[in-house]
Amino acid sequence: MLRVTVLVLGAIVVVLLAVIAAGYALPVAHVASREAQLGTPPERVFQTLANVDDFPKWRSDVQSVEIVARSPRLQWREHGDNGPITFELQRSEPSRQLTTRITDTSLPFGGSWTFALAPSGGGTKLTITENGEVYNPLFRFMSRFVFGHTATIEKYLADLEKHLR
Repeated sequence: MLRVTVLVLGAIVVVLLAVIAAGYALPVAHVASREAQLGTPPERVFQTLANVDDFPKWRSDVQSVEIVARSPRLQWREHGDNGPITFELQRSEPSRQLTTRITDTSLPFGGSWTFALAPSGGGTKLTITENGEVYNPLFRFMSRFVFGHTATIEKYLADLEKHLR
């Protein structure tokens, strides 16, 4: 019995070390992108994306939003499934483009999202591009091979599409 336990624990340690080693071998930075065709004009889509106060009303992973600063740039903290995360508005071109960046340096991940909006067939073609960074090698492995780099974007798009119906 003791021998089986030691073998099982040894195998778990070997697998964990292999996962961590693979995580170290992966690049810290990645780019992921998804697009959606929305039946809503760009002006309304942009307003929804830019109005951070309303995020808890339509984003399933956000329970509350706290405005940290409005000047010189809008900064806010989202409280939700991933814990508190602070963001900053980097660029805003109404009805065309919006770029946000995570400003927390204590998280195991970071980066920016760029929302590109284009009129399309009476609605909007929305492309979200994540320029992400995953600092922790275990989380980097999980993000790449288990969750996928686009999982958060896909959830965001699903919530947005549901809200805009």
